[in-house]
Amino acid sequence: MKAFRLVSLLEGFSYLLILSVTLGFINREYVFAIGMAHGALFVSYIILSFYVAHKRSWSIFVWLLVFIASLIPFAFIAVELFIEKELKKVSSEHNI
Repeated sequence: MKAFRLVSLLEGFSYLLILSVTLGFINREYVFAIGMAHGALFVSYIILSFYVAHKRSWSIFVWLLVFIASLIPFAFIAVELFIEKELKKVSSEHNI
């Protein structure tokens, strides 16, 4: 879950970097490097989301929301809040 959290944050920020290039805030000479990093993070995000969804018994609906969040700028913040809630659940389950 912690690895997914890290990849989720990195993927979200890399998506914002890609959009920054598109909007002209970052020079286009960095497109290839940012694009490759974002692509690798996106693939990692999808793979880890499947793994975490299986381990945490998320419904297909929850997984789809997590997936769709990867396509929407700034939605990684909502995923971060969701993961934080899930981690609190995990720690409370271990304390029982």
